Amino acid sequence: MHASITLRFLPLLLLLVTAGAPAAQEGEPGATFADAAGDLEHDLAEALAELGRLREEIAGEQVPLARHLAELEGELSAVRAEFQQASRELDGRTLDLSNLRGDIKVLEEESAYLGSLLGEYVRNFESRLHIAELARFEQALSSAKLARENSNLAEHEVLETQAGLLATALERLHEALGGARFDGRAVDASGTVLPGTFVLLGPAAIFRSADGSVVGTAEQRLGSLEPAALAFEDPVDRTAAEALVTGSAGELPFDPTLGNAHKVAATEETLVEHFLRGGPVMWPILALAGAALLVGLYKWLRLALVRTPSQTEIKALLATVARRDRAAATAAAQALRGPTGAMLRTGVEHLGEPHELVEEVMYEQVLATRLKLQRMLPFVAITASSAPLLGLLGTVTGIMNTFTLMTVFGTGDIKTLSSGISEALITTEYGLYVAIPSLLLSAYLSRKTKSVIDQMEKAAIALVNQIGKTPYRTPDAELTQAVVQPVRAELAAPVA
Repeated sequence: MHASITLRFLPLLLLLVTAGAPAAQEGEPGATFADAAGDLEHDLAEALAELGRLREEIAGEQVPLARHLAELEGELSAVRAEFQQASRELDGRTLDLSNLRGDIKVLEEESAYLGSLLGEYVRNFESRLHIAELARFEQALSSAKLARENSNLAEHEVLETQAGLLATALERLHEALGGARFDGRAVDASGTVLPGTFVLLGPAAIFRSADGSVVGTAEQRLGSLEPAALAFEDPVDRTAAEALVTGSAGELPFDPTLGNAHKVAATEETLVEHFLRGGPVMWPILALAGAALLVGLYKWLRLALVRTPSQTEIKALLATVARRDRAAATAAAQALRGPTGAMLRTGVEHLGEPHELVEEVMYEQVLATRLKLQRMLPFVAITASSAPLLGLLGTVTGIMNTFTLMTVFGTGDIKTLSSGISEALITTEYGLYVAIPSLLLSAYLSRKTKSVIDQMEKAAIALVNQIGKTPYRTPDAELTQAVVQPVRAELAAPVA
């Protein structure tokens, strides 16, 4: 270290020597180089003394500085160790914080899931309550439903409030095992709200008013939040129910339909009421049905009274024609009844005439009978096709009324909209009621008419064929044939 200090001060010595040489040269006139060398040595000695002094000072200061440096290095090591410990603690706390955040997120998700489950349970619990229990659990239900919307409550307070309803539901479940008795109020048949006592056993509930005037089952009435008391009609049921409500034990009158029988009975209506609910279109449908029924009955009676000759009678007539016995043929034709008999009598009256003429006169009789039998039958067919159209018209008007009510009252009240829907369905129903029987009646009457006409045509063909086999020729008839045949040929010839 001393050598390094000497080397460090060597430039300073050279500077001093260089500065002293000119001074010696510019001094006194007798100065020599030796004097300059002496000065330099003197200066060197002073510099060396100063260097020594500086070394001593440096040596004196080096130990405290080294000691201080060692202290600082020790402090640095301690600080580094503390820093490393703090870094490790920070890393651990960061990891713990991350884990805590993950746990908090999981717990928040579980809390939200539990809140959703409890909210859904609250809604399901209210829907599963008997109508008589709504007033009993009204406060607990209201608190549980409004807890989620209350911004002043913390999350755990909301869950505690909803869990309170769960505890209440468990208590209700324990009570339901042996039945529950509680006070409440119900509406009687006249609409009066009466205070009284309920006895609930499973899905069955019995109500007894405080004054004992009404004893019956408690049911839910459509559109009402109050239970409806349906009084027992049987005195035995009434006595048993009253004893059960006022005492600690007794027989429970039980309705296996759980009140549905009363609801179905309330919806029953007479035929007139059902008809009037169909609206104004029902009256044309009714008039058309009545007219079709009268026409159908009239035509059925007419066709039922039509007499047709048997095959034996027709064969007997044909046998007389084959024998050329005109008198017997006329007598046999007179014995036949109905339109077939009238047609055969007309044909027998023209025996001896050309068989074409006989065929034409009988065909004329068939046409007259056909027109007579088919009269008013198209009206029944028209009824069968028009009744569904009237029902469709009623459906359209009913739906229009429904939309009108929806415009006025909205879609919240289904009972208000049911009138238009009922009108639409009832008109379609009665339109089909009229159309289907009318269609069947028209088909039956048409078939019956066709059967009569077919029998007439069959008998006419048989008579014409028999006349063709055994022609009745008289001189006058032969002369008439000889005159008529050329005229027919001339008329049938094409015009030049």
